Amino acid sequence: MPGIGLDEVVEMIDVGGPTMVRAAAKNFRHVGIVVDPLDYRRTVAQILERGDLPLPYRFDLARKAFQHVAAYDTAIFSYLSRLQPDGTLPPDRRSTFPDRLALDFVKVQDLRYGENPHQTAGFYREISSAGPSIASALKLQGKDLSFNNIVDLDAALALLSEFDRPASVIIKHSNPCGAAVGDTALEAYTRAFETDPMSAFGGVIGLNVPLDRETAEAVSRQFVEVVVAPSIAPEAIEVLASKKQLRLLEVGNMREYRFEGFDLKRVNAGLLVQEWDVCDAREDDLRVVTRRAPTAEEMQALLFAWKVVKHVRSNAIVYAAKDRTLGIGAGQMSRVDSARIGAEKANRPLAGSVLASDAFFPFRDGLDEAAARGVTAVIQPGGSVRDQETIAAADEHGIAMVFTGYRHFRH
Repeated sequence: MPGIGLDEVVEMIDVGGPTMVRAAAKNFRHVGIVVDPLDYRRTVAQILERGDLPLPYRFDLARKAFQHVAAYDTAIFSYLSRLQPDGTLPPDRRSTFPDRLALDFVKVQDLRYGENPHQTAGFYREISSAGPSIASALKLQGKDLSFNNIVDLDAALALLSEFDRPASVIIKHSNPCGAAVGDTALEAYTRAFETDPMSAFGGVIGLNVPLDRETAEAVSRQFVEVVVAPSIAPEAIEVLASKKQLRLLEVGNMREYRFEGFDLKRVNAGLLVQEWDVCDAREDDLRVVTRRAPTAEEMQALLFAWKVVKHVRSNAIVYAAKDRTLGIGAGQMSRVDSARIGAEKANRPLAGSVLASDAFFPFRDGLDEAAARGVTAVIQPGGSVRDQETIAAADEHGIAMVFTGYRHFRH
């Protein structure tokens, strides 16, 4: 809470209220404890109809009460666990991760199945979350979201949040197979789709601006699983209404999108916790390492490609122009293979394009591959023991290359 210190927060901690709620819940055989306003009307109806509350109903209310108190105590613990006794943050940033991590999620829905039909699954929303998200999205049309739909939709929103201009992304198996910006939603979508029409089949389409009729008509010509946008015009819904299985989701203003809490990754018997990767490069941060510096148009394309490669599974290579992706190579064990696959996936010639690599080139073969495809500029983190070899290769080919100084691994 901005402007409120530890002493003020401590004074706000309620002692008596949670104690009374807990005591009532413990005595559920004789007491009905109602903590959720959504239960008020249902509880009154039970009393008016029966004259009392049946035991199963009181037991259900008790469970909610204990969960309510637990969530309250968890919120207090989470706040205090990041501070020193004087209310300041620890000087060592790593110790901002609490010794015990308390998470509070509420189930949104049971899913038909998980990643595969033989796996059961559910979808939970973080209690403290706010702003645009798949967990709070409004579904206007179509069947229930699947486990894989939700993963892809989350990836779409994360990538869309990188852009201020009208943007469209197409996600398949959690990787973008196309991303672009334009002056309109239709222009952005068309450019994104043209990156890799084959991979776009059955994908998730995301927009950071409202879905209008013209864009809906273009989308209707493709097989699409889900479309997500800040809002969807009634005319667009009318265009897509005949596609009964197509899910349409509204998430609200994408300018309010935020990465909240920690980035979590489950492993057997453990949990990896890290900050979100929100580091973003500006032109002034880049270091030119070749004899030739990028032109203004190349620099614009490099910054665009760097935003996209951040959201591609490692090893990641993105070929791009200033307003669109041209080819994407994702998830290969060898970086040069990602470079080859990205080029092979391109739907148009790559002459004059730029290339982004999410981590450094360990050998010059990646630069040689890029040069053979007509790439004129490269953005990469740098930091390899063979950087000089890679720089020399770029100079040999007349390629401009810049280092960011940090990588974007995504596993």
